[in-house]
Amino acid sequence: MWTFNVDETRPGRSAKSQEEYWRQAADEYGAALQRLAWAYEPDPDRRRDLVQEIHLALWRSFENFESRCSLRTWVYRVAHNVATSHAMRRRRWRAPVFLTLEDIETQEAPQNVEESAGRHQALERLLALVQGLDFIDRQLILAYLEGLDAESMSQITGLSAANVWTRIHRLKNVLVRQFHSGGTHAK
Repeated sequence: MWTFNVDETRPGRSAKSQEEYWRQAADEYGAALQRLAWAYEPDPDRRRDLVQEIHLALWRSFENFESRCSLRTWVYRVAHNVATSHAMRRRRWRAPVFLTLEDIETQEAPQNVEESAGRHQALERLLALVQGLDFIDRQLILAYLEGLDAESMSQITGLSAANVWTRIHRLKNVLVRQFHSGGTHAK
């Protein structure tokens, strides 16, 4: 069972009430928190760590809990915030995945290794070109690639929608020209 010891208390609030809120949350929503962690973290050891992070964050959060929302809403809000942060950290620092011999044997061989390598190399070159753009142009082309419309890009950048489309058109031409010439800088 989870336990936390508190040496300091917040003025006007006892550590016991914080502890009581946390115990109630752990009892009522413990299984749901386990399921939530399962959805965010496939690795069992890291999942256990995530559950501990969630419980610690919950315990800390109850110092400021004023019952403005239900206990359930509070618990899920805190848990989802912790789990999302965990997932984002994991994505940034993703460890290499090692395959067993059995995994390698059962994998399908690519139909055309040269074509696959060529696509990867082309994507790397395109990424290098985009990274070479200045901030506003990079923001525009990435928004375009994400499928945002001109009005949305206008709101993000502060440019007019007409200006957005003009710059997108020019950027696409520059990127295509540089890509075909073998360049790695778009400007």
